[in-house]
Amino acid sequence: MTNVLARIATLRLMSPRATLVRSSIALLLGAALTAAAPMRSTPKMTVARLQYDGGGDWYANPSSIPNLLAAIAARTTLPVSRTEARVTLMDDRLWDYPFIHMTGHGNVHFSDEEVVRLREYLEHGGFLHADDNYGLDPSFRREIARVFPDRPLVDVPLSHPIYHIVYDFPKGIPKIHVHDGKPAQGLGIFIGNRLVVYYSFSSDLGNGWEDPEVYHDPPALHEAALRMGVNLFVYAVTSRPVS
Repeated sequence: MTNVLARIATLRLMSPRATLVRSSIALLLGAALTAAAPMRSTPKMTVARLQYDGGGDWYANPSSIPNLLAAIAARTTLPVSRTEARVTLMDDRLWDYPFIHMTGHGNVHFSDEEVVRLREYLEHGGFLHADDNYGLDPSFRREIARVFPDRPLVDVPLSHPIYHIVYDFPKGIPKIHVHDGKPAQGLGIFIGNRLVVYYSFSSDLGNGWEDPEVYHDPPALHEAALRMGVNLFVYAVTSRPVS
């Protein structure tokens, strides 16, 4: 684990229709992350699973997010719930969650209103992790291009903090499962210097978060997947703009 720069990040989602969500988080050197008192009496932070239309199984990997949240709770002092949330893009509760996760094996479709809503969410401090669960790729690329026609998916540089903020991944995202033999890729969309979309392609990262008996992954792969997930969440909640 690398040293984490000590900093305080004010977490909030800004929307004309949403209540601001604020938490002050102090990142200490090393493994510990010390959280200051939340600024509103809301439930603890959590990962929100995105429920989308199009026919894909948005509910795939049911034990993945609870296991990731347990890892975040055990390895940091971020104030996280052990229970995932579930939201649609048109749900007003969307603004309460700094991190949304989407996965599945099939088709994704966003309505025109959802395209606008997702862009607004990401432009105002939100973060989307999309996990290609072997089948999501064609439709996800199509739909995210509708959200950001001016910002293509690009390789996230290996020097980016998302690979180093808590745990070191000098070679980038780990490869959890082999399907077509393609290398794992971490692709992203940036707004300025802030990474707002992280797309784990050909990695099966979420499968690695599942209960070990589901896929019988070696402990080292399960651990690598959880470590990468911790990095994703910590980056998402500490990189949001402060105003």
